[in-house]
Amino acid sequence: MKPSDNYFGPHLMLEGYGCDRKKLLDMRRVFKFLNNLPNLIGMHKISTPYVIDYDGGEKPKDWGFSGMVLIAESHISIHTFPEKNFVSIDVYSCKIFSKEKVVKIFKQYFSPKSVEINLVIRGKKFEKT
Repeated sequence: MKPSDNYFGPHLMLEGYGCDRKKLLDMRRVFKFLNNLPNLIGMHKISTPYVIDYDGGEKPKDWGFSGMVLIAESHISIHTFPEKNFVSIDVYSCKIFSKEKVVKIFKQYFSPKSVEINLVIRGKKFEKT
C-alpha cells in the first residue's frame, strides 16, 4: 500500500492462537493494549478504551473480554477467549499504518504461538480529497 493509492483505508484482522492464558485473563492488559496501540502506530484516540467482561451467554466457554477504542482514523477492537487461548483484533483506519508493527505489538501483549493475518483494503472507490 502506498499513501497515494485511492481507497478509504486498510482493515487489519489478526487472530492469535495458543496465546498465554494468563495474559488473556488480565482485563487491565486488554485495556492497556487498546489504550497504548493507537499512539504506537500514529493514531489518535478520541475515546477512552471500553472493555467489558462477557460471560459467554449460551456458550460459557466463549467467555472473555471484548473491547474497543475509537480513534480519529476509525477504531480498534478486541475479543479474547481465555478458555480457547485465542484472541482476535481489528485495526481499521483511513490512515496508513505499519502492519508489521501492529503484529509485533500484538505478539508482545498476548504471546500467541501462531498468528493469522488478514488485510483488506476498504473503500476502493472512495475519492480522497
